[in-house]
Amino acid sequence: MMARLFGCLLLAAAMLCAQPFRWTREQMIHFTPENPFKRFPDGRPKVPDELLEKVKGLSVEEAWGILRAKGYTHQYAGPGFKRLHPERKLVGRAVTAQYLPTRPDLDKVLAADARKQGLPFSINQKVIDLLQLNDVPVVDLMGPAQGHNFGGDNLQAAIYGVTRTGAVVDGTVRDLEGMVDFPTQIFYRDGHPAAVEGVTVIGINIPVKVGDAVVMPGDVVLGDRTGLMFIPPQLVKEIVEKAELTHVHDEWTKAKFLTGKYKASELYGGPLSPELQREYDAYVKQKLGNRK
Repeated sequence: MMARLFGCLLLAAAMLCAQPFRWTREQMIHFTPENPFKRFPDGRPKVPDELLEKVKGLSVEEAWGILRAKGYTHQYAGPGFKRLHPERKLVGRAVTAQYLPTRPDLDKVLAADARKQGLPFSINQKVIDLLQLNDVPVVDLMGPAQGHNFGGDNLQAAIYGVTRTGAVVDGTVRDLEGMVDFPTQIFYRDGHPAAVEGVTVIGINIPVKVGDAVVMPGDVVLGDRTGLMFIPPQLVKEIVEKAELTHVHDEWTKAKFLTGKYKASELYGGPLSPELQREYDAYVKQKLGNRK
């Protein structure tokens, strides 16, 4: 309920600036002041493509601990999402969208404002037409229900064609049989044959709640077999660098265990012996240079 009210308040604030669907550039910058990277023309944070490539090597677990230590305790979407391709990851920059049930008087105003701004008449295209390379639409459609739909095979093909990523849908998708061979990755609540109906877009690129997560426009989406994590731009580089060290540590530890010469307590969960510590430090230096 609070999330819906928050969305309405944001809409009202945006209307005062003649932007009924989106934050202005100034508002976007105001609400994302810790972003260390360049921005899109609308002010949305633009995490560099080379960092996104490194995020593809992360797991949700590697982001979880750092985010919680920094006080970001609502970045994991939690259970309940299905995946179009269980073996594929989803990584990209969030473009957020908030939907609400239709209401005739509100819909008339929104439709008129959309015409003035040259936005598409179709509901989902209002979001899809804004997407760029490496974007991921993150859509709060209020959970799975008839009409709470964010596209079938045609629109998901359009999304992937532009973004080369996929989508996060807290709602339904349709035409799953037609998407099974797509290279896209989609996290969604459920499949349903109904097209989008009975809902309207109330906000684009504003904060949204997806599952248990609070998602800001420009957050980095990381989806894997465990679930969905949304990483604030200012923490992406730190998480990537710490994860690289973790990967090296785990690689060395598992290789040692596979020799069968060591007890678990000798390599894991406690301090290493001086001899093993020297060997490990040399391995890290070989892999990462002097960054440790």
